[in-house]
Amino acid sequence: MFETKTDIPATKMNNPLDIAVATRDGDVLAMVRTALENKQVMLAYQPVVQTARPEEPAFYEGLMRIRDTTGRIIPAKDFIEEIEETEMGRVVDCLALEMGLETLAQQPGLRLALNMSARSIDYPRWRETLAAGLALSPTVAERLILEITESSAIVRPDQVRDFMAEMQDQGVSFALDDFGAGYTSFRYLKDFYFDIIKIDGQFIQGIHKSPDNQVLTQALISIARHFEMFTVAELVEDAADAKYLASIGIDCMQGYYFGVPTISPVWDQEYQQDLTG
Repeated sequence: MFETKTDIPATKMNNPLDIAVATRDGDVLAMVRTALENKQVMLAYQPVVQTARPEEPAFYEGLMRIRDTTGRIIPAKDFIEEIEETEMGRVVDCLALEMGLETLAQQPGLRLALNMSARSIDYPRWRETLAAGLALSPTVAERLILEITESSAIVRPDQVRDFMAEMQDQGVSFALDDFGAGYTSFRYLKDFYFDIIKIDGQFIQGIHKSPDNQVLTQALISIARHFEMFTVAELVEDAADAKYLASIGIDCMQGYYFGVPTISPVWDQEYQQDLTG
């Protein structure tokens, strides 16, 4: 049985809002549980492009998706908060890691970022999956990027720091996701040694016409450069924003303007073309 934390007896509900929230969370947990039991999970791949050469992806991000009973593809953002503190959260991390590492082993020219929770660091199955995946090919570690959100990193900073040091010795890179979202104290940056900083999309969308976001984003880029960290702008969705970000020296960009997440990545399409020849 998966552990859950939203099975609250109705007698403990204080008001209709509590009941509605618990019902919603229970529905989400049930949906994810069914998808896991039926193995209806997959990764969608989105390119992260080089600002200097936007036609060339620097790497891809593998984003977890599940398929519900109606056949809809559900993105992780629609369920991750509800499962983060449950065992299902750990299982989802394990499956994402397993699929991503298999893809890296099969595609020797690919560099891939995968999301993880700090809570998975001491989950035995996740660590076993990581060790087995890194052994698939001698180049997998140097092509793997593990993304940790600010909110996850702050939960257990000492454990994250030690894990990062261990993995970086093996060649794995780390990205701090949603940088600037308001969770992590800047003082942790000097301890964590992230390789990549991904600037939260709330500062990026419409940046070409927002003086406030321009100042904030330039400040975040300055902080990243001080700590010798590579910068990625998230949620880049139009040409004007991309042009402005290039002008202030962002290293890479990710967003619908450059490519949507897809469960049929370019390497699979090329393989199918080779088969039909």
